[in-house]
This record gives sequence, structure tokens and C-alpha cells, in this order.
Amino acid sequence: MDEIVQPTLAFIADHAQWAAAIMFITAFGESFAFLSLLFPGTTLLIAAGTLMSNGTLPYAPVLAGAVAGATLGDSVSYWIGRRYGGGLARLWPFSRNPEMLPAGIRFFERHGGKSVAIGRFFGPIRAVIPLAAGIMQMPRGWFWFANIASALVWAPMLLFVGDAAGDLGDRMIGTANTFVLVFGGLTVLGIAGLAWAAWRAARAKS
Repeated sequence: MDEIVQPTLAFIADHAQWAAAIMFITAFGESFAFLSLLFPGTTLLIAAGTLMSNGTLPYAPVLAGAVAGATLGDSVSYWIGRRYGGGLARLWPFSRNPEMLPAGIRFFERHGGKSVAIGRFFGPIRAVIPLAAGIMQMPRGWFWFANIASALVWAPMLLFVGDAAGDLGDRMIGTANTFVLVFGGLTVLGIAGLAWAAWRAARAKS
């Protein structure tokens, strides 16, 4: 993921006027069921927050872009699930990870409509829950409420985590070292998440 994250952050650091659009795409990719596994959205959002702490990125446009992208990503996933139903299990990435979609449906069955809000904060199932909500024909009004409410918390939370880490790190070890430390930590977490997902998939097949 380094080849995506580092150039993207370098670009928005030099072109702050594109920050809102890039954060929109980032949050959308992290929330959309068919891109989430390939897109380092969480890493980008937290790392972008470190640029907010030193004034490189403006707060309001970045926050607005991230919230809008997260909301639209879930909305498109929900619409696809509602429109095409369980037949989506035959498509990538669910064809390669056959337990992923059933796990999302079980989560939805267990927690009902609130799973859309809860699932937003759990990486392995974040983008699958809206799809499951659509497949299970969750009422549109309740979906939109849970979708928007959770996006208004999730996207700012990630950005402000990076912002706080950047502010604290700047005081203690300097801006450049802070970015390296935060990015390195996120990379380790990402690898751990992929390893966990692979382990779960292997257990499901055995």
C-alpha cells in the first residue's frame, strides 16, 4: 500500500486545493464493498490528519470530503445489495472470500439496523454491512439515518486521531519523524489486519 499512500499524501501536501476531493475518494473507496479490500482508506485518512495538525491541510474541506465519501460509499453498496441480492456472492471479492458476505449478513441479522452504524467502525466488515443491509431489504429511511450518523463520527474520528498524533509528535520528536512513526504504525496495523483476514478465511475453508 506504500506506493499509493505516500505519493497521495505528497500530492495533497503540495496541492491543498485538491484535499477535499482526494479525501472524498479515499473515504468512498474505504466504504465501498468492491474497493475496500484494495484501498488503504483508513491509513490515508489518519495520515492526512497529521497534515492537518501543522496547517498543511484545511480542516473544513477535508472533513466535508471525507464524510461525503463515506456516506456515498455505503449508499452505493446498499443500493447494489438491494438491487442484486444474494447473487453478489458469485462476484469478486466474495468469490475469493466466500465467508465474507455471509459473515456480514449474520452480523446484520444479529444487530439489525444498528449494524450499519456499528459496522462502520470494524475494518474487516465495514464495507460489507451496507451490502448486507441492502440484501436484507433494510428500510431506506433507517439506512440513511444510520449511514449519515455514523459517517459524521467515523471520518472526523480518523482525521482527528491523526491530527492529535501529529500535534503531539511535532512537540516531542518533530514533524518529519512524526509522519514516519505514524505511517509505520499504520503499516504494521494494516499487515496485521490482512494476516487476521487470511487466518479467518483459512479457518472457514478447513
